[in-house]
Amino acid sequence: MTLLAVTLQLLEGFKITCMLFALTLVFSIPLGLVITFGSMSKFLPLKWLSKTFVWIIRGTPLMLQVMIVFYLPGLAFDLPALPRFTAVLVAFVINYAAYFSEIYRGGIESIPKGQYEAGQVLGLTKSQIFFKIVLFQVIKRIVAPMSNEIITLVKDTSIARVIALGELIMAAQNIVSAKALIWPLFYTGVFYLAFCGILTIIFGWVEKKLDYYKG
Repeated sequence: MTLLAVTLQLLEGFKITCMLFALTLVFSIPLGLVITFGSMSKFLPLKWLSKTFVWIIRGTPLMLQVMIVFYLPGLAFDLPALPRFTAVLVAFVINYAAYFSEIYRGGIESIPKGQYEAGQVLGLTKSQIFFKIVLFQVIKRIVAPMSNEIITLVKDTSIARVIALGELIMAAQNIVSAKALIWPLFYTGVFYLAFCGILTIIFGWVEKKLDYYKG
């Protein structure tokens, strides 16, 4: 099997990997913010519900969550199973939203209370204080931990193969099984390294752009 043929077959799996990566970010980033507001709410039932949710999601393996989302509707409720891609996406969005919510919460709580008080002295509303004073400082502080999670997401997409979704690693495994070749499995590392390398460059650029507090 030629390098070109292997590359084309792996690219089919890489498309699924990229789609899963992109859609997970699109849905989990705003959902994580919603969970953060719940965790920081003064309404105790909502606060503890959010915190319990985050504790459960962070305390169980992502692979288990994917399997539960895929198998639970049929086994527990006799409902049609979700399409494989949809099941994986739902599990990934829930998982990463929980992790992102804790990063957001840490960033928001790291802002000194004096800045909120200064905004109130200036006559700003709570929303104005958040968006005009706090938000960009929070963004600067969470870029590094967010970049780590997002790069981890690239590699976590390989978990999708647990329910036979044809992402990059599964595409390589199919070649290994059919053609008795081992090198395509190592070749997938080139795709991951390139993907993570591009993200590292982007986040490095973003960090430099936000580094406006140093004198």
